[in-house]
Amino acid sequence: MPIISRRDILKQLKADLIGKDSYRGVTLTYSWLANQFGHFALGFIPVFLLYEWLLRDHSTGFAIKWATISICILWPVFESYNFLGPLLLKRSTRHVKLDKNKNYTFQPDWKNVGFDTLTDVGYFWLGSLTASIILGFNWLILIFLVAIIVLLIYPSYYWFTTKMFLQSAQYPSQYRLSQWNFPLNDEGKQTVTNFLNNKDGGKHVLLFGAKGSGKTSLGIGIGTELSIKRKPCSYTTSMKLFSLFFDQAQPVDNQSLWTWRNASLLIIDDVNPGYPILRDLVTPSMFLNFIDTLGRNDRNRETIKQKNTIWVLGNENGEEHMLNSWKKMLEEIGVAQENILPVNLGMS
Repeated sequence: MPIISRRDILKQLKADLIGKDSYRGVTLTYSWLANQFGHFALGFIPVFLLYEWLLRDHSTGFAIKWATISICILWPVFESYNFLGPLLLKRSTRHVKLDKNKNYTFQPDWKNVGFDTLTDVGYFWLGSLTASIILGFNWLILIFLVAIIVLLIYPSYYWFTTKMFLQSAQYPSQYRLSQWNFPLNDEGKQTVTNFLNNKDGGKHVLLFGAKGSGKTSLGIGIGTELSIKRKPCSYTTSMKLFSLFFDQAQPVDNQSLWTWRNASLLIIDDVNPGYPILRDLVTPSMFLNFIDTLGRNDRNRETIKQKNTIWVLGNENGEEHMLNSWKKMLEEIGVAQENILPVNLGMS
């Protein structure tokens, strides 16, 4: 399975830090670096502003101390509200209570969101303590500053490389699974949950649904969660994949660190448009013909067979004969029947 090496990280840092983003575009890693610099600045600048205001009526030592303490308290309080916001609801009584009416089809990964919140707080504090040191040197502040830098090493490595996993998958949009809020029955929810927790290869999820039923966003949401778990994923459309079946080369796109062949998850979008276009534009037999590269290609067949795959098929409610035809195609290349997992969207 592909991994992200130190060389890959240094190459990405060089690409993000050198050159103009107006020319090359903005990557997820660049956005993360800019975001953390923003958090640093929001800790750094307010300390100076509050220091100047306190200095009107107080001594220098007092102004530095309370400017630093105030900003170091402000941002954790603000970030705690941001973190707990999806769980809380403001009532007219001005008390904050649990929002019992807030339902998720798939629960957010609260540990991951909490870790992100703590990382942001670390950068707020880094900026605040840096400003404090500049205003007046203090050994205790220096010790805290060094401690914050050391503590931020792992979170910075984790989030930067996680963004590399996400951008290498080449998703068309940023979308977490907890944002997905379309009708889905309990059987479909369980299928998606089992697929996310699956540690084996060769599982094939067939997403059926009409236009606007959330097929593509569900596929991207599942892939995003697995990318955040540091799984190499690959998103493509069926038309693009048809040409990739003929390609034996390494990635040619600078944003990709792996190909569809060695990704742990393959998302095949837009196989068919779905209702109101009732007819399959790409039939299972046509798809198999491209897998075989117009002959018989055992390498392609084996790759598809062993890979966890999400098929965005587009037929309304996965009518039985359509479902059976795609099952038959997968079984023909060697996929076991129990590894073919249909999910019908629009069914609650």
